[in-house]
Amino acid sequence: MIKLFLPNEYVDSVFEITPAKLKKQGIKAIITDLDNTLVEWDRKNATPKLIEWLEGMQKEGILVTIVSNNNQLRVGAFSDPIGVPFIYHARKPMGRAFRRAIRDMNVRKDETVVIGDQLMTDVLGGNLNKLYTILVVPVAKTDGFFTKFNRIIEKRLLNFFKRKNMIQWEDKK
Repeated sequence: MIKLFLPNEYVDSVFEITPAKLKKQGIKAIITDLDNTLVEWDRKNATPKLIEWLEGMQKEGILVTIVSNNNQLRVGAFSDPIGVPFIYHARKPMGRAFRRAIRDMNVRKDETVVIGDQLMTDVLGGNLNKLYTILVVPVAKTDGFFTKFNRIIEKRLLNFFKRKNMIQWEDKK
């Protein structure tokens, strides 16, 4: 059960995830979180670097859908200007939004990766749905109100995984 919180991979930021790497793994689609994964939780718009990353994915035929627990106003205001499909009020880690994103992108589970900054929502949700999961270091050092509680549990989980030698990456915090 505890392994459901263990990501398949860990990176410093989404910018380490390249189309070439994903294609080598047979990945055709990305389900990504928004807040503290793509941009800081309180940043309204995509950065030029993020827009370039998203365009690079699109150019290489990799589909991207933002799946966020945030509200329609927040996620839509971010996603609409850059033309990225989104699902809001996703209720991650529940599976409905993950299944909807896969269906909307018309891909299979084994062709899809979940990228996010939280073990309790993104990684758990992806793993429960048998998707490849990539945990990223949160973009901001601060979090929204509810996320702060998840971070306490996540820290304990990560420490447990390290003690049991279940993760090999270095502590980057």
